[in-house]
Amino acid sequence: MISSVRLKPLNWHPYIAPVELSEATPEQLEAMKVTPSAKKVSEYVRTLAHDPESYLARTILFNAIMYVEGGLARPDRELGALGASIVNGCKFCAVVHARRHAELTKSDEVVTALYLDKPEALGQRDAAIYSFARRLSAAPSEATADDIAALRSVGMDDREIIDLIHAISIFGWANRLMHILGHAESG
Repeated sequence: MISSVRLKPLNWHPYIAPVELSEATPEQLEAMKVTPSAKKVSEYVRTLAHDPESYLARTILFNAIMYVEGGLARPDRELGALGASIVNGCKFCAVVHARRHAELTKSDEVVTALYLDKPEALGQRDAAIYSFARRLSAAPSEATADDIAALRSVGMDDREIIDLIHAISIFGWANRLMHILGHAESG
């Protein structure tokens, strides 16, 4: 048994001034009606809204990958996002998706194992997902048929594997976008 890790949310601060809602163009305001998981218009959303067309395309794709009904279970998508964010060094996203995984599973055992760098404490399915997320994030070309076989061996079907690849891949991009636009720090 390992001790439990408690993760406090981090705050993300942009390097450029976010769009002020009072000064937003009609196109920016329209784009900001679509937000990640239909939550608030955050500083991040307002920063991305400088390019409303790109922001809207990004957010529709993100929501389709992370919040679609069916396919891979949400906790598994969150674990893929967490693994990618750890490899990519995005502390903000890692904390967000670690907390969401713990919330969805009503357990922080997986998150605790990962934050204490004890992936050997994971169950077989979580270990296969986490290992694949790490390999695909570190060097996509090094992910092999053996990685896919490992996912199948824990009961994942092709649709779930494709969903996992999408979740990991969008964080390869989202983590890098977040890094270049700002930084995270404790509240």
